[in-house]
Amino acid sequence: MTGRALLVGRQVLVQFDAGFRQILADLFAWRRDVRRFRDDLVDDALLRRCLDLAALSPSVGNSQPWRFVRVADQARRAEVTRSFERCNAAAAEGYTADRRDAYVRLKLAGLREAPVHLAVFCDEGAETGHGLGRATMPEMLRYSVVGAVQTFWLAARAHGLGVGWVSILEPETVCTVLDVPCTWHLVAYLCVGFPVEEHADPELVRHGWQARIAAAAALVER
Repeated sequence: MTGRALLVGRQVLVQFDAGFRQILADLFAWRRDVRRFRDDLVDDALLRRCLDLAALSPSVGNSQPWRFVRVADQARRAEVTRSFERCNAAAAEGYTADRRDAYVRLKLAGLREAPVHLAVFCDEGAETGHGLGRATMPEMLRYSVVGAVQTFWLAARAHGLGVGWVSILEPETVCTVLDVPCTWHLVAYLCVGFPVEEHADPELVRHGWQARIAAAAALVER
């Protein structure tokens, strides 16, 4: 139930069987946004393996603009957590009545529990790629980083790790706290570790915040 390489003339073709495709579909379905982590440490070699796989992601002009910062310093992590708490409180105030009550009951980050914090940036000053493909859509640099985040997420899931993407943050504060170059733009802040629980349904579906939308509803024909 894997892929196999075939040499056809001077070209190598890789074929994946039905068993592999089903396992891949299961991986997509079981990728969850994790907020509840065990306190088990994550082996450095395992984390590096997932980051190596993330580096295989496609990028505009092959620019590879992603920059991963592992945040191990407890004081820096505490500053990021305080940024989340400020933003989370402000976000709650933007809702009314029942929706606000539902919001405050949600657990939206595992910043205090996750053994690994990864801040993921786009280096918008990167000269790699020589500008190919981004003269008309410069945002493609950031989209490339999003692709790397998704690849890392799936790789982590395949190794039993959980990942939570925290977006309720002040990007400028995170950049200052982590002392990164001014050309780096924050794309994602990830909590990584082994999940406390496994469940196939997304947490926001489970707690009634937002149901899944059928894939067909997102397809428009022209």
